[in-house]
Amino acid sequence: MDLAELLYQRRSVRDFAVEPVSREVLTQLIDAAIQAPSAMNEQPWHFSVVTDKGQLSRISERAKAYLMEEFGEGSHMDHIRQTLGDPQFQIFYHAPALVVISAPKSAQWAVEDCALAAENLMLAAQAMKLGTCWIGFAQSWLNTDDGRAAIGLDETQMPVAPIIVGHPKHTPPAVPRRKPNIKWIG
Repeated sequence: MDLAELLYQRRSVRDFAVEPVSREVLTQLIDAAIQAPSAMNEQPWHFSVVTDKGQLSRISERAKAYLMEEFGEGSHMDHIRQTLGDPQFQIFYHAPALVVISAPKSAQWAVEDCALAAENLMLAAQAMKLGTCWIGFAQSWLNTDDGRAAIGLDETQMPVAPIIVGHPKHTPPAVPRRKPNIKWIG
């Protein structure tokens, strides 16, 4: 599959088959991720991989509770509170694997570097006919002491990109894109 196909076919997947993703395949995805550019070639990333269903469920429950507290009653986020309050909702959509890309808090461009690695990982997954989704709901809690501990990080590390990976049950349709807002200078 060529790059243009990958770019236009990649989707955020939220419905997965129960089939696990092998350690070998996850390692290949991480190898693709580390091919990303990084500011000043620091390559600051660290990868935590969670494949234990029980641990994924525990992280989901703790992250949901944390977000419910964070949003507060009567906030403008009531629609999100409703989703998070559903006991059947699992923030990782029962994907078989979670890859959290982290970097030292001291890394000046940690977010940018990890985001570049995340995009590489997601495109490599698409090339392997796997589905991925960046799970923003996990980010706040993973950046707590308990969250970092759950994925094997110490207080010097910052989780940036929690990406679920699995075999999609189906390919979601393309989301319409707005025309780009371009200002030509010169």
